[in-house]
Amino acid sequence: MSNIQEQIEQEREQARAVCDIKGETSGDCAAAWDAVEELQAEAAHKRQVKPKNSLEQYCDDNPDAAECRLYEE
Repeated sequence: MSNIQEQIEQEREQARAVCDIKGETSGDCAAAWDAVEELQAEAAHKRQVKPKNSLEQYCDDNPDAAECRLYEE
């Protein structure tokens, strides 16, 4: 998770630099901040993913096990 946080910080610094050079109303500035927002959204999405419990992990490794069978009605 810290890797994506580092990427966000790098993109923020780059966005600030681009906006200082090109101006805050430039398309390049907007695109740079869009990249920051996309990384922040990805980080938020990763935080929402529920970790698998031990049975789910076991069934991923052993899908044919009796404990992992799914029955349809």
